[in-house]
Amino acid sequence: MARVYNFSAGPAVLPEEVLREAAEEMLDYRGSGMSVMEMSHRSKTYQGILDEAEADLRALVGIPEDYSVLFLQGGASQQFAMIPMNLMKNRVADYIVTGQWAKKAWQEASKYGKANKIASSEDRTFSYIPDCSDLPVSADADYVYICENNTIYGTKFKTLPNTKGKTLVADVSSCFLSEPVDITKYGVMYGGVQKNIGPAGVVIVIIRKDLITEDVLPATPTMLRYKIHADAGSLYNTPPAYGIYICGKVFKWIRKMGGLSAMKEHNEKKAAILYDYLDESRLFRGTVRRQDRSLMNVPFVTGSEELDAAFVKAAKEAGFENLKGHRSVGGMRASIYNAMPLEGVEKLVDFMKEFEAQNL
Repeated sequence: MARVYNFSAGPAVLPEEVLREAAEEMLDYRGSGMSVMEMSHRSKTYQGILDEAEADLRALVGIPEDYSVLFLQGGASQQFAMIPMNLMKNRVADYIVTGQWAKKAWQEASKYGKANKIASSEDRTFSYIPDCSDLPVSADADYVYICENNTIYGTKFKTLPNTKGKTLVADVSSCFLSEPVDITKYGVMYGGVQKNIGPAGVVIVIIRKDLITEDVLPATPTMLRYKIHADAGSLYNTPPAYGIYICGKVFKWIRKMGGLSAMKEHNEKKAAILYDYLDESRLFRGTVRRQDRSLMNVPFVTGSEELDAAFVKAAKEAGFENLKGHRSVGGMRASIYNAMPLEGVEKLVDFMKEFEAQNL
């Protein structure tokens, strides 16, 4: 069976080249006589895989030595608790709530201290990014938190908030490695890899070393302490070994494709094809304020729930998978991550034009 065009928001499309390479190594990784799935995480061979993955990620992003790179488990959602447990020294933090995941993170942080919601776009179903140039940042806040790209609602911070000197913490799960980034503007940047980098089960945390201390909230579990993982080089316990191996291959693929600048150019081209069509279509329309549109996640609707359902069904039959919108908002959503080829978006738009012609 031919591969479909997979527009899933995550777990999402991976580079076919990476999948083929992993398939070739499945039974015997580079003469070891075993799969990476079977390999001891304490072995010299696996240590090489981990070290190479970290080195490639550092080279891609430009991560300086005063930042640690941690390959952890628990997904992005576990970071909702891990961040306040490790960083909330004053028991105060400020949250900018621009979607469901930022809201969940804010709710979780409220269990550990005073989590202030200093801006929100919930008033218009998270369809825009609020002005964050002059927010009421708390004088005693330990950090300011954002979800940089909102997977469900299709919005993206194009300008980082003015944190007034406070540490910026960002969940970048659905825009990770999609464009160049200045890591020095962040205290913590983290993301689940299952959208743009690898299989579900790994979360990558890039954290400034001065934020990694023994001074954590009382009763913070050992496994939820950044210092434990940093000191152990992400090998305190058995890591999600195979997932990290695939991430490493994706890092190499991105480098081969030209790095993050090339990824941004590729992603802008794909997004423009889809957004330009949505802007001129008489049937479909995008749901996000134009200046806040994500390059990764494109939600759209027809205005009729019945027609939306008919479109998703017809699209699936035509080989376009996972276009149904998140259950909390309905409609459709095309996630067009790094590994989605330009051809996939072009063919989707051609199909949308046919559907429009048949249903107007």
